[in-house]
Amino acid sequence: MVPHRIVSAQNDSRATKVVVALGGNALMEAGTPPTAEEQLRVVKKTCENLADISCSGFEMAVVHGNGPQVGRLVLQQEIAAAAQPDQLPAIPFDCCGAMTEGYIGYQIQQSLRDALRNRNRNIPVVTIVTQVIVDENDPAFEKPTKPIGRFYSAEEAERLSKENGWTMKEDSGRGWRRVVPSPKPKRIVELDSVKRLWDTTIVVTAGGGGIPVIENMDGSLTGVAAVIDKDLAAERLAEDMETDILLILTEVENVYINFGRPDQKALDHIRVQDAIKYMEEGQFGSGSMEPKVMAAIKFARRFPGKKAIITSLSKAIDALEGKAGTVITMA
Repeated sequence: MVPHRIVSAQNDSRATKVVVALGGNALMEAGTPPTAEEQLRVVKKTCENLADISCSGFEMAVVHGNGPQVGRLVLQQEIAAAAQPDQLPAIPFDCCGAMTEGYIGYQIQQSLRDALRNRNRNIPVVTIVTQVIVDENDPAFEKPTKPIGRFYSAEEAERLSKENGWTMKEDSGRGWRRVVPSPKPKRIVELDSVKRLWDTTIVVTAGGGGIPVIENMDGSLTGVAAVIDKDLAAERLAEDMETDILLILTEVENVYINFGRPDQKALDHIRVQDAIKYMEEGQFGSGSMEPKVMAAIKFARRFPGKKAIITSLSKAIDALEGKAGTVITMA
């Protein structure tokens, strides 16, 4: 077996450590059927890119989203429970999160293992169903903001809000989505396991941001109906593992200001203070780019001299080599 810790492409004695956060486009393509089979096809393509990162000498852990998947699963539960309430009671929201974390992780670990083996790089890939502690007094519980599930028209959103009591919100001009609380991640429960595995194994962890849990007075844990932003969970992991890079992969090669306008501008290297200014100006969509920039800012602030990168999946290697993407640093 090839050890995970190897000499990097720059002949450094210590491999560069990266936490990779995968956006929704890494799991599903727009306009395709929302089936497990179609998702697996996209995941296989995604894992070719992840295998390239590993083969370039980077140590990494992988965090992925689950917004559409958990939304569909919750909808399935509600339909089934309405049809046969005695035989098919709805599964709690936190359990739906755990289910999607498991099955998406399974597809990634299987596909990434195959992609690595095809490159004669036999590194184990393991998924950890991850609990993440949140504060029960987090103000997010009073103001749901995290989009899950598919997009709806304004008329559909109004109907679903009345029928199901859902909180619905318009998402960056793309339609209306259900939103749930999105508390900040405080601590990854299974962090010690990630640390033990890191040197020899690629770990898929904190999928969907992890399962939000409250730590009780006696130390026990209780799941809550919420979704932790996966980019903030990836940043939490990157902080705790003291990685060199936080790499956030999304649909576009760069972060833009004035996006979609004639004067739009791609950002290549920006300082934290500039990123904060742009965010205060409302340059980044609250349901799309803003959480990614927030995570990048938090990581760069925590580790001056290190960097966060936001770019597309296809440009991941170029971005790690300084040839693409938006880099956010303190200076």
